[in-house]
Amino acid sequence: MRRERGRFAIEVDGQAGLTLSEDVLSRSGLHPGDALDEASLADLIAGDEVARATESALTFLSYRPRSEREVRDRLRRAGYGQQAIDQVVSKLYEWRYLDDADFARRWVEGRTTQRPRGNRLLQQELRQKGIDAETARDVIAEADLDEAAAAETLARRRLATYAGQDPAAIRRRLGAYLARRGYGYDIVRLALDAAMGEPDDETEAAADPPD
Repeated sequence: MRRERGRFAIEVDGQAGLTLSEDVLSRSGLHPGDALDEASLADLIAGDEVARATESALTFLSYRPRSEREVRDRLRRAGYGQQAIDQVVSKLYEWRYLDDADFARRWVEGRTTQRPRGNRLLQQELRQKGIDAETARDVIAEADLDEAAAAETLARRRLATYAGQDPAAIRRRLGAYLARRGYGYDIVRLALDAAMGEPDDETEAAADPPD
């Protein structure tokens, strides 16, 4: 066997066979000249795949917290098999590198601080990250977000970009913007009234969609 950048190249019957990480090789107890049957060789290959997948997952997690689905998707795209992925995910939970509830809390906190949005959009984003519906609901409820205040702040910030436009058009565009940020109709209406003042009958009639 010979070493190649932290890995050991294993020759089988004088021919290049596979490379193993130092950790896998150490745990195998393999020595030069040892006989390897097919089952032992398969075990070595499987163990090395898990080791490589674990290293890949830890690198992926080093940038920011991830959900279980994100880690699984990343490893799957990298070509690792389902059995190796399952073992890696199990290890990551054991080492406390994965925790979907904690991930969801951090996600909501980050969104609230940097890019506020309504509960509806937050729940949608968490579901897209693989967080189950119950956990998403519980985390958002736990955060006790003030949707009305956040929507009003966003409305006031956005208002300046519509300077000079017709008030009814501003209400429509600003309302659509807040709706895209995940706020429901009642919250949007409160935010618009707070930022622009309550509309008069003419403006409201122009702003409301026809029946």
